[in-house]
Amino acid sequence: MSITVGDWLNHARVALIESESPRADSELLLMHVLQVNRAWLYTWPDKHLTTEQASFLDQLLKRRIQGEPVAYLTGFREFWSLPVEVAPSTLIPRPDTETLIEWVLDLELPADCRAVDLGTGTGAIALALASEYPAWTLEAVEFNDDAAALAQRNSERLSLPLTIHQGSWFTPLSGRFDLIVSNPPYIDPTDHHLDEGDVRFEPRSALVADNVGLADLQHIINSAPEYLNQGGWLLLEHGYDQAAQVCEDLRERGFTDVENRVDLGGQPRISGGRWP
Repeated sequence: MSITVGDWLNHARVALIESESPRADSELLLMHVLQVNRAWLYTWPDKHLTTEQASFLDQLLKRRIQGEPVAYLTGFREFWSLPVEVAPSTLIPRPDTETLIEWVLDLELPADCRAVDLGTGTGAIALALASEYPAWTLEAVEFNDDAAALAQRNSERLSLPLTIHQGSWFTPLSGRFDLIVSNPPYIDPTDHHLDEGDVRFEPRSALVADNVGLADLQHIINSAPEYLNQGGWLLLEHGYDQAAQVCEDLRERGFTDVENRVDLGGQPRISGGRWP
């Protein structure tokens, strides 16, 4: 006997009771398999699933129960209202990172701004900026081959042009920029959170950094002035407990107007400064 949309949603919500968001997880899986929106689910709760649909949904549900991120199961995550393709080779874009985009919107930058996103992963940050500033020249750097190819696919699929360089941090770049942004690895390799939740399935190389998580942040801060125009900005995402150190490093390197912004949970998440 086939199961209805409403019954499957109720079943999945109970099965995912240990999840932080059982309702949202259930809806996203169902929307993915049926290729419908959320409104459709609640307009047609009595629609019956085919045997194939129910079987595929149950497979995805089992994987989610085991902790696999919904974004990897569906292949997409929304960021800045953009449907960004994701894969296990990249971090999953998170709403807290949108704080960085909001900060950029507050900056007074040239109309023909040249900007670069270091360690772009899916390309989410650069693509969000491209959606807001079509006249900008946007570049992105990614070390991982698979992730760089994914960012290129996202750029083409969303019709948001990016120049994507494969390499480590500043190595493949030339010239100077008005804006440098990055969400680099910043987790201490010994942090217990690496063994919890979705993070267990994400690539460690995109998560952890030496020197209690500060190594890549400090490398970017120390190198950025060589690639910034006068008055250019550097904005960095970091851990909730790293803001004081990152701001101190920025000031010591000579940046001015140094401050930080809080994320959706009220934690200091983005720090940045202007090169004088």
